[in-house]
Amino acid sequence: MNKTKITPFGLHLMIDMYNCNPDTLNNKGLVHNILDTLPKKIGMRKLIEPHVVFAKSNGKKDPGGWSGFVIIQESHISLHTFIKRRFVTADVYSCKKFNTKKVTDYFKEIFKTQDVEFYIETRGKKYPAENIDK
Repeated sequence: MNKTKITPFGLHLMIDMYNCNPDTLNNKGLVHNILDTLPKKIGMRKLIEPHVVFAKSNGKKDPGGWSGFVIIQESHISLHTFIKRRFVTADVYSCKKFNTKKVTDYFKEIFKTQDVEFYIETRGKKYPAENIDK
């Protein structure tokens, strides 16, 4: 029986930020700029230009805000602002190692808050280290 070496696929950093400045959250250009420049800052490569749209209120939990993403060679980065709740969420998911503290500190500085929760999940815990032949 051929045993295949297993190695985790990558990291998924999830950040929730509270008490953010509503003017910062309601800035499409800022959201686009974050998604455009963050990949290079953490050693990643964009596959597409960032895509940012305004999501209107759904009349329930979501009061509306800017949502955007960028697909990177190593996976993706996404960002969602909730202007009237002064809340923003961000995800950085990559198969390449990156400095999660650097990314978290960057978001805290941009959105001017210290009220942050973050989670780091190891993804693909059984991801094979090599291609599997049939």
